[in-house]
Amino acid sequence: MRAGYALSGDDGCIADARHHARAFLDRARGDLRLTVPARAMDLTQLVVSELVTNARKYAPGPVLMELRITADGVDIVVWDSDPTVPAARTADPGRIGQHGLEIVEAVTEGLFIEQEPVGKRITARISLADDA
Repeated sequence: MRAGYALSGDDGCIADARHHARAFLDRARGDLRLTVPARAMDLTQLVVSELVTNARKYAPGPVLMELRITADGVDIVVWDSDPTVPAARTADPGRIGQHGLEIVEAVTEGLFIEQEPVGKRITARISLADDA
């Protein structure tokens, strides 16, 4: 199952993205009868929030989000118009902010960043295994 969303890039798009993610996973539970543990539900919403926040903060214009689910995991794909490839910074407990990519790397099974002809595409994978 997959679904795509065009997000406006305005102030409400982060909350909209989290809402879309929750509704998508609820549909997967109902329509596909997939088991989506609470941990995967929470992490999906967290990763969506972090990736869309970064896209909104660093790239002008709209943000595209695609969600895909299989029996094994959830893929969160976010596209934005900025071609700059982000990199997680080294840990610094004294730094205020700019920990989003560190958080995403810590809670996902995989994180892939691809430059596109326009902008970039970031894909994060969250396992549906309860013990991940």
